[in-house]
Amino acid sequence: MKKYTLIPSFIVLILIISCNNSTSKNPITYDGISKPKAPKAVGPPRVLFVGNNQTEYFVSAPTLFQELCNANNKNVNVQQLITMGVPLDKVYYTNKTEANQNFSNIDKDGNYYDYVILQESPQIALRNIEKYRSNLKLIAEKIHKNSPDAAIYVYQNMTPLPYTDSDYNNYYKELRKNTVLATAFIKNAGVLKIGDAVKDAYSGKNGYNYLKNSTDNLCYGQNTPHFLNDGGFLQAVLLYTTIFETKPIIPKKLILSTGTGDNDNMRKQEVSKAISDPIALEEIAFSNR
Repeated sequence: MKKYTLIPSFIVLILIISCNNSTSKNPITYDGISKPKAPKAVGPPRVLFVGNNQTEYFVSAPTLFQELCNANNKNVNVQQLITMGVPLDKVYYTNKTEANQNFSNIDKDGNYYDYVILQESPQIALRNIEKYRSNLKLIAEKIHKNSPDAAIYVYQNMTPLPYTDSDYNNYYKELRKNTVLATAFIKNAGVLKIGDAVKDAYSGKNGYNYLKNSTDNLCYGQNTPHFLNDGGFLQAVLLYTTIFETKPIIPKKLILSTGTGDNDNMRKQEVSKAISDPIALEEIAFSNR
């Protein structure tokens, strides 16, 4: 991968403050990016996921998030536009008919969608900041037509390398920087700090150990890592705590993966058996909200 010179943090801050077109008055919380303010919803708020493999593969972020909301009496309507292995513009064009129909819907409170999570492909997020920005803008502009005040969260991708790889931290820093710079150009947008949370988990924060019998519990994939049950759980809890600013009550069972083989699938499983350390992962998620 082509290595980019990391921009000093004070320059990043100046760029963000000068370029961010958000009208939010929320305090700066993440390298100059304010947390987005969701509109006041009449009825259950709608949450839209737009992304690819990191959003849903072995486990499903929309499904797990919906389950957490149901278990905590949070009445939300979760929708998704997911296409495997493609950047955001291709997600839109692959699902164009459905997307345009959804984006044209209106709500009496003035915003059809209340929260939107945009997950770009790691390759674009790492290597092409201009494409990253334009893809986010493409989706955001279409959403804003009938959801002008939607709170948008740009998904900070996890590093597409094993934690033991010597370039892991370089990739992490590059993704973090690019996500902040891309988010700064989107109205009422913040960062969903997936990459930070995953790095904390790999680093052993709150006593979490990602290894079990020398096997990675968070992610699996020879070329591109995909979340396993621990990672998917971390991702869903992070979104919940980011939106609601509180830890969820974890239900006894969640829809999780039975494995990584061709005959495996997602089904209801006991959290205490399918997740290696839910308490530590919940703490990591809450600290990255």
